Amino acid sequence: MNIITMKARSAIGLFFGLLTAANWVYAQEAVQKTLQPVGSVAGNPSASYEALLRDAEALIKSGKPGDAYNLLEPLEFEHAGEVRFDYLIGIAALDSGKPDKATLAFERVLAVDPDSAAARLDMARAYYQLRDFPRAETEFTAALKQNPSEATRTNIQKYLDAIAAQKDGKRTRFSGYVELGVGRDSNVNNSTDQSQILFFDNTIPTWATATLDPANVKTSDNYYAAAAGGEIKHSLNAHWGLYAGADLRKHANRTHTQFDSVNTDVRAGVVYEAQANRLRVGAVGGQYDLGGARNSDTAGIKAELRHVFSPINQLNAFAQSVQYRYVDPFMKPNDIDQQAAGIGWLHVLADGKSTLSGSVHYGAEKDVSPIIEVNIPPFGLITANPSGGRNDGGKRFGGLRIGGQTSFVERTTLFASAGMQTGVYDKVNYLFLRQRKDRLYDLKLGANWHWSKLWTLRPQLNYSRNDSNIAIYGYDRMDVSLNFRRDFR
Repeated sequence: MNIITMKARSAIGLFFGLLTAANWVYAQEAVQKTLQPVGSVAGNPSASYEALLRDAEALIKSGKPGDAYNLLEPLEFEHAGEVRFDYLIGIAALDSGKPDKATLAFERVLAVDPDSAAARLDMARAYYQLRDFPRAETEFTAALKQNPSEATRTNIQKYLDAIAAQKDGKRTRFSGYVELGVGRDSNVNNSTDQSQILFFDNTIPTWATATLDPANVKTSDNYYAAAAGGEIKHSLNAHWGLYAGADLRKHANRTHTQFDSVNTDVRAGVVYEAQANRLRVGAVGGQYDLGGARNSDTAGIKAELRHVFSPINQLNAFAQSVQYRYVDPFMKPNDIDQQAAGIGWLHVLADGKSTLSGSVHYGAEKDVSPIIEVNIPPFGLITANPSGGRNDGGKRFGGLRIGGQTSFVERTTLFASAGMQTGVYDKVNYLFLRQRKDRLYDLKLGANWHWSKLWTLRPQLNYSRNDSNIAIYGYDRMDVSLNFRRDFR
Protein backbone atom coordinates (compact mmCIF):
# COMPACT_ATOMS: atom_id res chain seq x y z
CA MET A 1 0.00 0.00 0.00
CA ASN A 2 1.47 3.37 -0.95
CA ILE A 3 1.90 6.29 1.48
CA ILE A 4 -0.98 8.29 0.04
CA THR A 5 -3.38 5.40 0.60
CA MET A 6 -2.19 4.85 4.18
CA LYS A 7 -2.72 8.50 5.02
CA ALA A 8 -6.10 8.50 3.42
CA ARG A 9 -7.24 5.48 5.42
CA SER A 10 -5.96 7.11 8.63
CA ALA A 11 -7.92 10.26 7.86
CA ILE A 12 -11.05 8.24 7.36
CA GLY A 13 -10.54 6.49 10.65
CA LEU A 14 -10.10 9.91 12.26
CA PHE A 15 -13.38 11.39 11.08
CA PHE A 16 -15.86 8.54 10.66
CA GLY A 17 -14.22 5.37 9.50
CA LEU A 18 -17.44 3.47 9.67
CA LEU A 19 -19.27 5.76 7.32
CA THR A 20 -16.71 5.84 4.53
CA ALA A 21 -17.65 2.33 3.50
CA ALA A 22 -21.34 3.23 3.26
CA ASN A 23 -23.56 4.54 0.46
CA TRP A 24 -21.64 3.21 -2.60
CA VAL A 25 -24.82 1.51 -3.72
CA TYR A 26 -26.52 4.88 -4.15
CA ALA A 27 -28.54 4.69 -7.40
CA GLN A 28 -26.71 1.51 -8.39
CA GLU A 29 -29.82 -0.07 -9.83
CA ALA A 30 -30.33 2.95 -12.07
CA VAL A 31 -26.70 2.73 -13.19
CA GLN A 32 -27.06 -0.94 -14.03
CA LYS A 33 -30.17 -0.27 -16.11
CA THR A 34 -28.09 1.88 -18.45
CA LEU A 35 -25.83 -1.04 -19.32
CA GLN A 36 -26.20 -2.47 -22.82
CA PRO A 37 -25.66 -6.20 -23.41
CA VAL A 38 -22.01 -7.08 -23.06
CA GLY A 39 -19.81 -9.36 -25.03
CA SER A 40 -17.75 -12.35 -24.03
CA VAL A 41 -14.48 -12.74 -22.19
CA ALA A 42 -11.64 -15.10 -23.04
CA GLY A 43 -13.83 -16.87 -25.58
CA ASN A 44 -16.62 -17.64 -23.10
CA PRO A 45 -20.23 -16.64 -23.84
CA SER A 46 -21.69 -13.44 -22.40
CA ALA A 47 -23.39 -15.46 -19.65
CA SER A 48 -19.97 -16.24 -18.17
CA TYR A 49 -19.07 -12.56 -18.16
CA GLU A 50 -22.36 -11.68 -16.49
CA ALA A 51 -21.68 -14.34 -13.87
CA LEU A 52 -18.25 -12.84 -13.25
CA LEU A 53 -19.77 -9.40 -12.72
CA ARG A 54 -22.31 -10.86 -10.32
CA ASP A 55 -19.53 -12.61 -8.42
CA ALA A 56 -17.61 -9.35 -8.15
CA GLU A 57 -20.71 -7.53 -6.93
CA ALA A 58 -21.36 -10.24 -4.33
CA LEU A 59 -17.76 -9.98 -3.08
CA ILE A 60 -18.13 -6.22 -2.66
CA LYS A 61 -21.41 -6.59 -0.77
CA SER A 62 -19.90 -9.23 1.51
CA GLY A 63 -17.03 -6.93 2.48
CA LYS A 64 -14.32 -8.37 0.21
CA PRO A 65 -13.58 -5.53 -2.23
CA GLY A 66 -9.94 -6.58 -2.64
CA ASP A 67 -10.99 -9.97 -4.00
CA ALA A 68 -13.48 -8.25 -6.31
CA TYR A 69 -10.76 -5.96 -7.65
CA ASN A 70 -8.43 -8.87 -8.30
CA LEU A 71 -11.23 -10.57 -10.22
CA LEU A 72 -11.99 -7.53 -12.40
CA GLU A 73 -8.58 -5.94 -12.89
CA PRO A 74 -7.34 -8.37 -15.62
CA LEU A 75 -10.40 -7.41 -17.74
CA GLU A 76 -10.08 -3.64 -17.42
CA PHE A 77 -8.32 -3.03 -20.75
CA GLU A 78 -10.98 -4.97 -22.66
CA HIS A 79 -14.09 -3.67 -20.85
CA ALA A 80 -13.16 -0.12 -19.88
CA GLY A 81 -15.97 2.16 -21.05
CA GLU A 82 -18.78 -0.21 -20.03
CA VAL A 83 -20.76 1.56 -17.32
CA ARG A 84 -21.45 -1.44 -15.11
CA PHE A 85 -17.91 -2.80 -15.30
CA ASP A 86 -16.36 0.61 -14.62
CA TYR A 87 -18.64 1.25 -11.66
CA LEU A 88 -17.92 -2.14 -10.08
CA ILE A 89 -14.17 -1.94 -10.51
CA GLY A 90 -14.26 1.63 -9.22
CA ILE A 91 -16.06 0.57 -6.04
CA ALA A 92 -13.76 -2.43 -5.61
CA ALA A 93 -10.71 -0.20 -5.96
CA LEU A 94 -12.07 2.47 -3.64
CA ASP A 95 -13.06 0.10 -0.84
CA SER A 96 -9.81 -1.86 -1.06
CA GLY A 97 -7.58 1.20 -0.61
CA LYS A 98 -6.88 2.19 -4.23
CA PRO A 99 -8.59 5.57 -4.55
CA ASP A 100 -6.28 6.69 -7.38
CA LYS A 101 -7.44 3.81 -9.58
CA ALA A 102 -11.04 4.36 -8.47
CA THR A 103 -11.09 7.94 -9.78
CA LEU A 104 -10.12 6.74 -13.26
CA ALA A 105 -13.00 4.25 -13.31
CA PHE A 106 -15.56 6.76 -12.01
CA GLU A 107 -14.43 9.33 -14.56
CA ARG A 108 -15.28 6.83 -17.30
CA VAL A 109 -18.73 6.27 -15.77
CA LEU A 110 -19.42 10.02 -15.56
CA ALA A 111 -18.23 10.53 -19.11
CA VAL A 112 -21.03 8.23 -20.29
CA ASP A 113 -23.61 9.17 -17.62
CA PRO A 114 -22.92 12.62 -16.11
CA ASP A 115 -26.07 12.36 -13.95
CA SER A 116 -25.01 9.15 -12.18
CA ALA A 117 -25.58 9.92 -8.50
CA ALA A 118 -23.71 6.78 -7.45
CA ALA A 119 -20.56 7.57 -9.40
CA ARG A 120 -20.66 11.22 -8.31
CA LEU A 121 -20.79 10.31 -4.65
CA ASP A 122 -18.10 7.65 -4.89
CA MET A 123 -15.86 9.95 -6.90
CA ALA A 124 -16.12 12.37 -3.98
CA ARG A 125 -15.16 9.60 -1.58
CA ALA A 126 -12.15 8.72 -3.73
CA TYR A 127 -10.93 12.31 -3.78
CA TYR A 128 -11.39 12.45 -0.02
CA GLN A 129 -9.23 9.36 0.46
CA LEU A 130 -6.61 10.96 -1.76
CA ARG A 131 -6.81 14.07 0.47
CA ASP A 132 -7.71 16.13 -2.56
CA PHE A 133 -10.17 18.08 -0.43
CA PRO A 134 -11.10 20.85 -2.90
CA ARG A 135 -12.28 18.37 -5.53
CA ALA A 136 -13.87 16.14 -2.88
CA GLU A 137 -15.84 19.12 -1.58
CA THR A 138 -17.00 19.97 -5.11
CA GLU A 139 -18.24 16.43 -5.74
CA PHE A 140 -19.92 16.07 -2.34
CA THR A 141 -21.71 19.39 -2.84
CA ALA A 142 -22.90 18.21 -6.26
CA ALA A 143 -24.13 14.93 -4.71
CA LEU A 144 -26.20 16.88 -2.17
CA LYS A 145 -28.08 18.50 -5.04
CA GLN A 146 -29.22 15.12 -6.40
CA ASN A 147 -31.91 14.53 -3.74
CA PRO A 148 -30.20 11.74 -1.74
CA SER A 149 -31.87 9.88 1.13
CA GLU A 150 -31.76 11.40 4.59
CA ALA A 151 -29.12 8.89 5.73
CA THR A 152 -26.96 9.64 2.69
CA ARG A 153 -27.39 13.38 3.16
CA THR A 154 -26.25 13.08 6.77
CA ASN A 155 -23.16 11.10 5.78
CA ILE A 156 -22.26 13.58 3.04
CA GLN A 157 -22.52 16.40 5.54
CA LYS A 158 -20.14 14.60 7.88
CA TYR A 159 -17.60 14.40 5.05
CA LEU A 160 -18.04 18.13 4.39
CA ASP A 161 -17.62 18.87 8.10
CA ALA A 162 -14.44 16.79 8.16
CA ILE A 163 -13.11 18.67 5.13
CA ALA A 164 -13.86 21.98 6.84
CA ALA A 165 -12.02 20.78 9.93
CA GLN A 166 -9.02 19.82 7.78
CA LYS A 167 -9.00 23.28 6.24
CA ASP A 168 -8.95 24.87 9.67
CA GLY A 169 -6.45 22.40 11.08
CA LYS A 170 -8.87 21.61 13.89
CA ARG A 171 -8.87 18.42 15.92
CA THR A 172 -11.89 19.53 17.92
CA ARG A 173 -15.31 19.84 16.29
CA PHE A 174 -18.70 20.97 17.56
CA SER A 175 -22.20 20.27 16.33
CA GLY A 176 -25.48 21.38 17.82
CA TYR A 177 -29.15 22.15 17.25
CA VAL A 178 -32.13 24.07 18.54
CA GLU A 179 -35.74 23.01 17.98
CA LEU A 180 -39.16 24.51 18.64
CA GLY A 181 -42.52 22.81 18.26
CA VAL A 182 -46.24 23.14 18.90
CA GLY A 183 -48.75 20.34 19.15
CA ARG A 184 -51.81 18.67 20.58
CA ASP A 185 -51.48 15.76 23.03
CA SER A 186 -54.54 13.63 23.78
CA ASN A 187 -53.07 12.24 27.02
CA VAL A 188 -50.50 14.51 28.65
CA ASN A 189 -50.32 12.36 31.80
CA ASN A 190 -50.22 8.86 30.22
CA SER A 191 -53.27 7.83 32.24
CA THR A 192 -56.28 5.58 31.94
CA ASP A 193 -59.58 6.97 30.68
CA GLN A 194 -61.47 5.22 33.50
CA SER A 195 -62.48 7.50 36.36
CA GLN A 196 -63.24 4.57 38.72
CA ILE A 197 -61.26 1.41 39.41
CA LEU A 198 -61.76 -1.78 41.36
CA PHE A 199 -59.07 -2.52 43.97
CA PHE A 200 -58.54 -4.83 46.94
CA ASP A 201 -58.89 -3.07 50.28
CA ASN A 202 -56.53 -4.93 52.62
CA THR A 203 -57.94 -3.20 55.70
CA ILE A 204 -61.36 -4.91 55.44
CA PRO A 205 -60.32 -7.08 53.44
CA THR A 206 -62.60 -6.98 50.37
CA TRP A 207 -62.85 -5.58 46.87
CA ALA A 208 -63.86 -1.92 46.67
CA THR A 209 -64.36 0.83 44.12
CA ALA A 210 -62.29 4.01 44.17
CA THR A 211 -62.75 7.25 42.23
CA LEU A 212 -59.47 8.45 40.76
CA ASP A 213 -58.19 11.94 41.22
CA PRO A 214 -58.68 13.90 37.95
CA ALA A 215 -54.89 14.21 37.75
CA ASN A 216 -54.77 10.42 37.24
CA VAL A 217 -57.37 10.32 34.46
CA LYS A 218 -56.64 10.86 30.76
CA THR A 219 -56.25 14.58 30.05
CA SER A 220 -55.67 16.35 26.72
CA ASP A 221 -54.02 19.71 26.11
CA ASN A 222 -52.20 21.89 23.62
CA TYR A 223 -48.51 22.36 24.23
CA TYR A 224 -45.29 23.89 23.03
CA ALA A 225 -41.92 22.18 23.10
CA ALA A 226 -38.35 23.39 22.95
CA ALA A 227 -35.08 21.50 22.70
CA ALA A 228 -31.41 22.27 22.34
CA GLY A 229 -28.27 20.18 22.37
CA GLY A 230 -24.74 19.81 21.21
CA GLU A 231 -21.69 17.57 21.15
CA ILE A 232 -17.96 18.22 21.16
CA LYS A 233 -15.58 15.68 19.60
CA HIS A 234 -11.81 15.79 20.01
CA SER A 235 -9.49 13.52 18.01
CA LEU A 236 -6.49 12.16 19.90
CA ASN A 237 -5.04 10.29 16.92
CA ALA A 238 -6.15 8.44 13.81
CA HIS A 239 -8.36 6.03 15.78
CA TRP A 240 -9.07 7.38 19.26
CA GLY A 241 -11.07 10.37 20.35
CA LEU A 242 -13.13 11.90 23.14
CA TYR A 243 -16.69 13.17 23.11
CA ALA A 244 -19.04 15.07 25.41
CA GLY A 245 -22.56 16.23 24.81
CA ALA A 246 -25.79 17.41 26.39
CA ASP A 247 -29.48 17.76 25.46
CA LEU A 248 -32.23 19.82 27.08
CA ARG A 249 -35.92 19.24 26.25
CA LYS A 250 -38.92 21.14 27.63
CA HIS A 251 -42.61 20.26 27.21
CA ALA A 252 -45.05 22.91 28.45
CA ASN A 253 -48.83 22.46 28.45
CA ARG A 254 -51.18 25.35 27.90
CA THR A 255 -53.59 24.48 30.75
CA HIS A 256 -52.37 21.49 32.77
CA THR A 257 -49.01 22.89 33.85
CA GLN A 258 -48.65 20.28 36.61
CA PHE A 259 -47.59 17.91 33.83
CA ASP A 260 -44.96 20.24 32.34
CA SER A 261 -41.64 18.45 32.05
CA VAL A 262 -37.96 19.21 31.52
CA ASN A 263 -35.41 16.53 30.56
CA THR A 264 -31.68 17.16 30.89
CA ASP A 265 -29.32 14.49 29.56
CA VAL A 266 -25.52 14.51 29.51
CA ARG A 267 -22.94 12.06 28.13
CA ALA A 268 -19.17 11.79 27.85
CA GLY A 269 -16.74 9.10 26.88
CA VAL A 270 -14.23 7.67 24.45
CA VAL A 271 -14.66 6.71 20.81
CA TYR A 272 -12.64 4.26 18.71
CA GLU A 273 -12.87 4.21 14.90
CA ALA A 274 -11.16 1.79 12.55
CA GLN A 275 -12.28 1.06 8.99
CA ALA A 276 -15.80 -0.43 9.22
CA ASN A 277 -16.15 -0.14 13.01
CA ARG A 278 -17.07 2.61 15.40
CA LEU A 279 -17.29 2.02 19.16
CA ARG A 280 -18.39 4.57 21.75
CA VAL A 281 -18.24 3.85 25.48
CA GLY A 282 -19.08 6.40 28.12
CA ALA A 283 -21.05 7.64 31.07
CA VAL A 284 -24.61 8.93 30.83
CA GLY A 285 -26.66 10.94 33.28
CA GLY A 286 -29.82 12.95 33.48
CA GLN A 287 -32.43 14.79 35.46
CA TYR A 288 -36.21 14.80 34.97
CA ASP A 289 -38.36 17.64 36.31
CA LEU A 290 -42.16 17.35 36.49
CA GLY A 291 -44.51 20.22 37.26
CA GLY A 292 -41.62 22.53 38.08
CA ALA A 293 -40.06 20.20 40.66
CA ARG A 294 -37.18 17.76 40.41
CA ASN A 295 -38.64 14.29 39.99
CA SER A 296 -35.84 11.80 39.31
CA ASP A 297 -32.18 11.35 38.41
CA THR A 298 -30.40 8.83 36.19
CA ALA A 299 -26.78 7.70 36.03
CA GLY A 300 -25.04 4.85 34.25
CA ILE A 301 -22.81 3.64 31.45
CA LYS A 302 -23.58 2.95 27.80
CA ALA A 303 -21.73 1.35 24.88
CA GLU A 304 -22.66 1.72 21.19
CA LEU A 305 -21.22 -0.19 18.22
CA ARG A 306 -21.69 0.35 14.49
CA HIS A 307 -20.26 -2.04 11.91
CA VAL A 308 -20.58 -1.97 8.13
CA PHE A 309 -20.94 -5.51 6.81
CA SER A 310 -21.33 -4.27 3.25
CA PRO A 311 -21.96 -0.90 1.62
CA ILE A 312 -25.73 -1.41 1.86
CA ASN A 313 -25.96 -3.18 5.23
CA GLN A 314 -25.04 -1.72 8.59
CA LEU A 315 -25.32 -3.24 12.06
CA ASN A 316 -25.97 -1.16 15.19
CA ALA A 317 -25.81 -2.48 18.74
CA PHE A 318 -25.97 -1.04 22.25
CA ALA A 319 -25.75 -2.12 25.87
CA GLN A 320 -26.37 -0.04 28.96
CA SER A 321 -26.70 -0.18 32.72
CA VAL A 322 -28.57 2.76 34.28
CA GLN A 323 -29.84 3.63 37.76
CA TYR A 324 -33.15 5.48 38.15
CA ARG A 325 -33.55 7.29 41.48
CA TYR A 326 -36.59 9.34 42.52
CA VAL A 327 -36.32 12.52 44.56
CA ASP A 328 -39.92 12.78 45.78
CA PRO A 329 -40.18 10.69 48.99
CA PHE A 330 -43.53 9.27 47.91
CA MET A 331 -41.92 8.01 44.67
CA LYS A 332 -38.75 6.60 46.26
CA PRO A 333 -40.17 3.05 46.42
CA ASN A 334 -40.03 3.03 42.60
CA ASP A 335 -36.21 3.19 42.44
CA ILE A 336 -34.79 0.67 39.96
CA ASP A 337 -31.58 -0.48 38.29
CA GLN A 338 -32.03 -1.20 34.60
CA GLN A 339 -29.88 -3.25 32.22
CA ALA A 340 -30.72 -3.36 28.53
CA ALA A 341 -29.17 -4.38 25.22
CA GLY A 342 -30.27 -4.30 21.62
CA ILE A 343 -29.20 -4.90 18.04
CA GLY A 344 -30.43 -3.35 14.80
CA TRP A 345 -29.93 -3.43 11.05
CA LEU A 346 -29.98 -0.66 8.42
CA HIS A 347 -30.41 -1.52 4.73
CA VAL A 348 -30.10 0.91 1.82
CA LEU A 349 -32.40 0.10 -1.09
CA ALA A 350 -31.20 0.00 -4.67
CA ASP A 351 -32.52 3.48 -5.52
CA GLY A 352 -30.18 4.96 -2.92
CA LYS A 353 -32.94 7.28 -1.69
CA SER A 354 -34.69 4.86 0.63
CA THR A 355 -33.69 2.88 3.72
CA LEU A 356 -35.25 0.15 5.84
CA SER A 357 -34.32 -0.60 9.44
CA GLY A 358 -35.22 -3.04 12.16
CA SER A 359 -34.12 -3.72 15.72
CA VAL A 360 -34.78 -5.88 18.76
CA HIS A 361 -33.99 -5.22 22.41
CA TYR A 362 -34.22 -6.95 25.77
CA GLY A 363 -33.70 -5.85 29.33
CA ALA A 364 -34.53 -6.10 33.01
CA GLU A 365 -35.40 -3.69 35.80
CA LYS A 366 -34.32 -4.67 39.30
CA ASP A 367 -36.54 -3.48 42.14
CA VAL A 368 -33.93 -2.06 44.54
CA SER A 369 -35.83 0.05 47.07
CA PRO A 370 -36.27 -1.51 50.57
CA ILE A 371 -38.79 1.18 51.57
CA ILE A 372 -42.04 -0.05 53.10
CA GLU A 373 -43.27 3.24 54.55
CA VAL A 374 -42.69 6.84 53.53
CA ASN A 375 -43.08 9.98 55.60
CA ILE A 376 -45.24 12.53 53.78
CA PRO A 377 -45.86 15.67 55.86
CA PRO A 378 -48.41 16.48 57.12
CA PHE A 379 -49.83 12.96 56.71
CA GLY A 380 -47.03 11.16 58.55
CA LEU A 381 -46.03 7.58 57.76
CA ILE A 382 -47.83 5.97 54.83
CA THR A 383 -47.47 2.36 53.77
CA ALA A 384 -46.03 2.34 50.25
CA ASN A 385 -45.85 -1.42 49.76
CA PRO A 386 -46.02 -4.09 52.48
CA SER A 387 -43.25 -6.06 50.80
CA GLY A 388 -41.11 -3.00 50.08
CA GLY A 389 -40.16 -1.38 46.81
CA ARG A 390 -42.27 -0.96 43.70
CA ASN A 391 -45.85 -2.25 43.85
CA ASP A 392 -45.27 -4.45 40.81
CA GLY A 393 -41.66 -5.38 41.62
CA GLY A 394 -38.96 -5.94 39.03
CA LYS A 395 -39.61 -6.32 35.33
CA ARG A 396 -38.31 -8.13 32.29
CA PHE A 397 -39.02 -6.53 28.96
CA GLY A 398 -38.32 -7.06 25.30
CA GLY A 399 -39.41 -5.54 22.04
CA LEU A 400 -38.84 -4.87 18.39
CA ARG A 401 -39.05 -1.95 15.97
CA ILE A 402 -39.23 -1.58 12.20
CA GLY A 403 -39.00 1.58 10.16
CA GLY A 404 -38.05 3.21 6.92
CA GLN A 405 -37.68 6.47 5.07
CA THR A 406 -37.67 7.66 1.49
CA SER A 407 -36.90 10.85 -0.39
CA PHE A 408 -39.83 11.11 -2.79
CA VAL A 409 -39.26 14.73 -3.89
CA GLU A 410 -36.33 17.10 -3.64
CA ARG A 411 -35.57 18.20 -0.07
CA THR A 412 -38.42 16.14 1.46
CA THR A 413 -38.10 12.82 3.25
CA LEU A 414 -40.99 10.72 4.53
CA PHE A 415 -40.37 8.47 7.53
CA ALA A 416 -42.34 5.89 9.50
CA SER A 417 -41.66 3.44 12.30
CA ALA A 418 -43.64 1.04 14.47
CA GLY A 419 -42.67 -0.75 17.65
CA MET A 420 -43.92 -3.17 20.27
CA GLN A 421 -42.64 -3.97 23.76
CA THR A 422 -43.83 -6.48 26.32
CA GLY A 423 -43.19 -6.22 30.06
CA VAL A 424 -43.73 -8.84 32.74
CA TYR A 425 -43.38 -7.92 36.44
CA ASP A 426 -42.32 -10.31 39.19
CA LYS A 427 -44.60 -9.31 42.09
CA VAL A 428 -48.31 -9.70 42.66
CA ASN A 429 -49.62 -6.16 43.07
CA TYR A 430 -51.18 -6.08 46.56
CA LEU A 431 -53.83 -3.54 45.48
CA PHE A 432 -55.08 -5.58 42.52
CA LEU A 433 -53.97 -9.13 43.41
CA ARG A 434 -52.44 -9.59 39.97
CA GLN A 435 -48.99 -9.98 38.52
CA ARG A 436 -48.80 -7.10 36.08
CA LYS A 437 -48.27 -7.68 32.35
CA ASP A 438 -48.08 -4.89 29.77
CA ARG A 439 -47.90 -4.69 26.01
CA LEU A 440 -46.92 -1.29 24.60
CA TYR A 441 -47.42 -0.36 20.92
CA ASP A 442 -46.28 2.79 19.18
CA LEU A 443 -46.44 4.27 15.68
CA LYS A 444 -44.63 7.29 14.25
CA LEU A 445 -45.28 9.03 10.93
CA GLY A 446 -43.78 12.23 9.62
CA ALA A 447 -41.80 14.15 7.04
CA ASN A 448 -38.64 16.25 7.04
CA TRP A 449 -38.61 19.21 4.69
CA HIS A 450 -35.15 20.78 4.36
CA TRP A 451 -35.92 24.22 3.05
CA SER A 452 -32.25 25.10 3.40
CA LYS A 453 -29.01 23.38 4.35
CA LEU A 454 -29.44 23.77 8.12
CA TRP A 455 -33.18 24.35 8.57
CA THR A 456 -35.80 21.58 8.80
CA LEU A 457 -39.59 21.65 9.13
CA ARG A 458 -41.05 18.41 10.54
CA PRO A 459 -44.76 17.60 10.86
CA GLN A 460 -45.12 14.45 12.94
CA LEU A 461 -47.74 12.11 14.40
CA ASN A 462 -47.02 9.80 17.34
CA TYR A 463 -49.52 7.22 18.58
CA SER A 464 -49.01 4.87 21.52
CA ARG A 465 -51.18 2.40 23.41
CA ASN A 466 -50.41 0.36 26.50
CA ASP A 467 -52.52 -2.75 27.07
CA SER A 468 -52.28 -3.93 30.67
CA ASN A 469 -54.03 -6.59 32.73
CA ILE A 470 -54.32 -3.96 35.49
CA ALA A 471 -56.74 -1.31 34.29
CA ILE A 472 -55.07 1.67 35.96
CA TYR A 473 -51.96 1.19 33.78
CA GLY A 474 -53.76 0.97 30.44
CA TYR A 475 -53.88 4.05 28.22
CA ASP A 476 -53.71 5.36 24.68
CA ARG A 477 -52.15 8.58 23.41
CA MET A 478 -52.12 10.61 20.20
CA ASP A 479 -49.60 13.43 19.74
CA VAL A 480 -49.64 15.62 16.60
CA SER A 481 -46.94 18.28 16.29
CA LEU A 482 -45.16 20.70 13.98
CA ASN A 483 -41.46 21.25 14.67
CA PHE A 484 -38.82 23.67 13.42
CA ARG A 485 -35.13 22.74 13.73
CA ARG A 486 -31.88 24.63 13.16
CA ASP A 487 -28.61 22.69 13.04
CA PHE A 488 -25.16 24.13 13.73
CA ARG A 489 -21.97 22.64 12.34
